[in-house]
Amino acid sequence: MTRILKSKTAIVLILLGLTVFVLNACTSAPIYKGGETGHFDGSVFVNRIKSDKTPWDIVRLFSTFEFYKQSWPDWIENDASVVSEVVERSNDLRVTFINHSTFLIQVDGLNILTDPVYSDRVSPFGWIGPKRVRDPGIALTDLPPIDVVLVSHNHYDHLDIDSLKALYQQQQGSEPLILAGLGNSDFFSEEGLSLSKDLDWLQTTEHKNMKFTFVETRHRSGRGISDQMKTLWGGFVIETSKGPIYFAGDTGYGPHFNETRERFGDMYLALLPIGAYEPRWFMRAVHLDPEEAVKAHKDLGSKNSISMHFGTFQLTLEGVSQPELDLAQALDKHKVDDARFQVLAFGQTSVFL
Repeated sequence: MTRILKSKTAIVLILLGLTVFVLNACTSAPIYKGGETGHFDGSVFVNRIKSDKTPWDIVRLFSTFEFYKQSWPDWIENDASVVSEVVERSNDLRVTFINHSTFLIQVDGLNILTDPVYSDRVSPFGWIGPKRVRDPGIALTDLPPIDVVLVSHNHYDHLDIDSLKALYQQQQGSEPLILAGLGNSDFFSEEGLSLSKDLDWLQTTEHKNMKFTFVETRHRSGRGISDQMKTLWGGFVIETSKGPIYFAGDTGYGPHFNETRERFGDMYLALLPIGAYEPRWFMRAVHLDPEEAVKAHKDLGSKNSISMHFGTFQLTLEGVSQPELDLAQALDKHKVDDARFQVLAFGQTSVFL
């Protein structure tokens, strides 16, 4: 048995080496160039809480992944009975969970799309990499006109360039504004997406009388090897008539939640990731687990929260349903009403009057 495991480990390491070579050769994106700041040293962006992980930890992760990951189903059919009718505009707050970290937020007459991912795989290649196990809750062609797209960072499961191109093609003449962290606009321009704006942490922009602020999170960036940490990651605070809405993107736990609350006040709504958290020894630095998501909900003083980043692509070791099970336990432990921290079905809309 030991010999078999060693043989499998060797094969995984060889495949990992080949993947690294191909990624380095083919897939890096443009990088940010600018002066030093508290979170940019002139070459790479940094987290306030430094990661203690080394390249060998990444090798360790990949070499054990296939041995310990929970089996996911090949396909899951969405429950069509809970899919809500899409309206063109809304003055009330309507939030529809599409998949992974993709939401349609409709508020004050504006339509906002977060981290739109419609591709079958979240990978630089169409033939390998994490593959979706269910359809998006709303087809891209069924979306209403989108005014603003929020992109939290450039990982493939959050910045899906094919989806952005399809959205631009669909809305020719009324293309949405794409907001993202420093260094991403050059990539969008290269891909023919001309209407975009880069933001630093705590930088605010206004679009159609609504304010969007890019805020600190604890994560990283990179689409290849040579562009690691060379564009900025973050979340967004959207200031609406209902109150501030927080979109976390991807993040580990840290003091940034409390600090966001101190700056903007209690959140009316927070969109928080609950999946892709095992093994904790590796994922803790960049991904919340469900209990940390509940702590973030409380840190933000959020009146309402909605779960995301689960049930679409297998990125880590836990089973497809485990995030929801762990969230239920965490809500009970911290005495948070599950009506205040919802898990929406794919395509389901929550309306806040």
